[in-house]
Amino acid sequence: MKIAASAYPIDWFDSFADYEAKLARWVAEAGGADLLVFPEYGAMELASLGGRDAAGDLEASLHEAGRHWPQVQALHLRLAAAHGCHILGASGPVFEGPRPVNRAVLYGPEGIIGHQDKQIMTRFEREAWDVTGAPGLRIFDTALGRIGVLICYDSEFPLLGRVLAQAGAELLLVPSCTDTVAGFNRVRIGAMARALESQCVVVQSPTVGACDWMPALDENRGRAAIYGPPDGFWPETGIIAEGPMDRPGWVTAEVDLSRVSDSRRNGAVLPFAHWPESDGIGLTG
Repeated sequence: MKIAASAYPIDWFDSFADYEAKLARWVAEAGGADLLVFPEYGAMELASLGGRDAAGDLEASLHEAGRHWPQVQALHLRLAAAHGCHILGASGPVFEGPRPVNRAVLYGPEGIIGHQDKQIMTRFEREAWDVTGAPGLRIFDTALGRIGVLICYDSEFPLLGRVLAQAGAELLLVPSCTDTVAGFNRVRIGAMARALESQCVVVQSPTVGACDWMPALDENRGRAAIYGPPDGFWPETGIIAEGPMDRPGWVTAEVDLSRVSDSRRNGAVLPFAHWPESDGIGLTG
């Protein structure tokens, strides 16, 4: 299958129709990819529809972006059906209680496959923004393969990736939003480590560029990439494809997920199979 990972800029919109036009253009420019991955908090650009006062306020921006969620879902459903593809939509705030969760939805040609909420909040989300976690990981059985999602910071926790791999995930999607190169590299290193230890494919899709009208996403650093385990069945670097730093656009690659089972069965090393041996190892002396 063809995978497309976006390095996605945050834009100002005067109307929802402007947002529709942007998404339609981006999906069309993915070049017929079977799976398109958009970044964490990419849906926050919809805060612009509330005007500069709302977009410039941490709390008001969450409510404004969340207000458009039904239209966002309907748009992605139309695009997935029209292009016959799967789309992990950009995550955004969803209010189902007093505080929002950070949710990414996986759309297929025939409808919504499911959603994944972020598990572990960063300091900014906890201390400044008050976005909450919603514990519980999901596996999505699709025509493309078994897919799991680790939203940004979640990818830095090995046991979360392990839960998904043990449940059969062959492909992990890591939408991200980081405001420094260090933050980007933390997620990048986590994504590459999850590919190595679980011998699977990992896709990272970041936000990129400056946004001077919304303090929550004012700086965005990163590059889109697709990773695999460097175990003989994939590139020696573990990098299947990657784009330039901080430049908007798609990074695409043809990926055969049958090689995931080949890696787990007959790789140069077998960390996925040998993981249980680490469970009982502790300090001695």
